[in-house]
Amino acid sequence: MSDPSSPAAFNCLWCGRPHRPRTPSDLELFARLCPDCIGRAQDNEFLRFRLREGLRLRGEAERADIGADTATMKAYYSARAAEYDETYAGQGWAPLERAVFMADLDAATLWLDGLPWRGEIVELAAGTGWWSPLLAQKGELSIYDISEEVLERARERLLAHGLRAHIHLRDAWAEPDRQVEGLFTGLWLSHVRPARLAEFLALARRWLKPGGLYAFIDEAPGPGYTPTVGDLQPRRLRDGREFMIPKAYHSAEMLAETLREAGFAQVEVSTTSRHFVLGRAVA
Repeated sequence: MSDPSSPAAFNCLWCGRPHRPRTPSDLELFARLCPDCIGRAQDNEFLRFRLREGLRLRGEAERADIGADTATMKAYYSARAAEYDETYAGQGWAPLERAVFMADLDAATLWLDGLPWRGEIVELAAGTGWWSPLLAQKGELSIYDISEEVLERARERLLAHGLRAHIHLRDAWAEPDRQVEGLFTGLWLSHVRPARLAEFLALARRWLKPGGLYAFIDEAPGPGYTPTVGDLQPRRLRDGREFMIPKAYHSAEMLAETLREAGFAQVEVSTTSRHFVLGRAVA
């Protein structure tokens, strides 16, 4: 059975042979050339032109997709701000499953607390700031998110702990404006489509000074998760509104490999018993 998400086949503009791209982001699809002809582009002016055009069109499509994902995520998390922390309470689960989740959450928190944080720390896609009080005790913390509603709850959480941080609206995909000693993302990488994971981790690397630490805590596929449709997952709020948000569960092996490809060293990626993936790497 064919994959319904697979792009339609086309005839190569140079040799005329039919070719079916594997994914919607394949360069062949945008250049309208088969792999063999793309491989010969350096020897032919027309093929070089089509290759350049394909790169341009794919770049435009990727930027449009990121913009659409950002708009959807902003709308969803702004609407969900009042419900967001229910995630960390394991609400709606059977008692035994909730106990497993809370044990995993404790393990992830202890792991994060034990990392060698120092200096200036940036937390991207901070949400309601569940991890922010811990990080604020480790260095000078800046927390960023695209939703004003979730950041207001993060501010309240920090104040309740008697802690401070620089809090600003900022897209996690925005290019870094400086280099810092530490970077953290919590439950964010699973909102990065697989085709763009390398791109985001390269951006994470650019945030860091040499020797800087990047760490993340993210979701692992587990019981109770709604299967994704392509790279999207339906999420329903208590008021009945439904959003389709980017969601993909990256394996520990994929994350470790992509971190190394992005230029990180001392890469360590592990999992808790069921619910979280934990990763650290040094720039």
